[in-house]
Amino acid sequence: MQRRTFIKQAATAALGISVLGIAGKIYSSTQANATQTLTIYSGRKEDLVSPLIEKIGLDMGIDIQVRYGKTAELASTILEEGANSPAHLFFAQDAGGLGALSKEGRLLGLSPSLLEKVDPTFRSPKDEWIGITGRARTVDYNVELVDPNELPDSIWGFTDPRWGGGKIGWAPTNGSFQSFVTALRVLEGDDRAREWLEGIQANDPQVYPKNTPIVEALGRGEIHVGFVNNYYLMRFKSDDPDFPVEHHYTKGDAGSIINVAGVGILDTVEDRELSEQFIERLLSLESQQYFAGETFEYPLISGVDVEGGQKPLSDINTPDIDLSDLDDLKGTLDLLNEVGVL
Repeated sequence: MQRRTFIKQAATAALGISVLGIAGKIYSSTQANATQTLTIYSGRKEDLVSPLIEKIGLDMGIDIQVRYGKTAELASTILEEGANSPAHLFFAQDAGGLGALSKEGRLLGLSPSLLEKVDPTFRSPKDEWIGITGRARTVDYNVELVDPNELPDSIWGFTDPRWGGGKIGWAPTNGSFQSFVTALRVLEGDDRAREWLEGIQANDPQVYPKNTPIVEALGRGEIHVGFVNNYYLMRFKSDDPDFPVEHHYTKGDAGSIINVAGVGILDTVEDRELSEQFIERLLSLESQQYFAGETFEYPLISGVDVEGGQKPLSDINTPDIDLSDLDDLKGTLDLLNEVGVL
């Protein structure tokens, strides 16, 4: 199904949907008359996933309540709510949030029939969460300012003084950058992560609030390279195929890590089978095509390709890492503060 067809169908279906503003407009409901209810805490943004969730709710004939927020905050909320949490499923923006709940014993094991749909690299080693889409870390560059043959194969190459003088763009307050730094800590240790941060700082990088402004700045030629996730550039290129920016992937280090947006079933679930049916829908051909076409993330089931001419997952030299270990956001924030990046 083409993505625009999907959105049109979802929008048509949504005409009969009530969207309820509760607790600061963070909850929405997909159907008023359904007898079964599934409550999801979503670290994924509402504008990205709500059309899909609403359509799944209608297809399954169930009422889906969604609370939207930042992944780390929602994970903390679930832990604070304990056994009284109304949440049945956690849909996290990154694996770190799922890893935090797993380590606190709050996630249930998933059925083998679900797990086998996704490569083991992108699911919990304890079978407690599963990736829905992949999100690759990239170094984007302006093709008019940078010769791709001069781009380093390691994230460490950007600490070289030749990248000094404001050529680099980064977003230290952004969650995806902080996940990257957490990966750097896990892979190489805190001392090396501190060394890398100080090396980039010495090159006087330009600071942006998040990934989209970095890609915009690259397009303007304001910076030469920027540390971002893969899908932001694809959104620009979908509007302007000649947008003068391309991806560069480092080899085997945190600069090319593939994190996931994933889901886990909480120990407060009322109907475990219903939750697994919802996850199965997220991993259906139709849903994976939705993510590929609407968010430009990497589909994680076989038979669906990434869109926008992006490098296939199998061609990215990503490091060997347990994504559950990306849960120590506090340690990363402490390091960023110590170095003076935040």
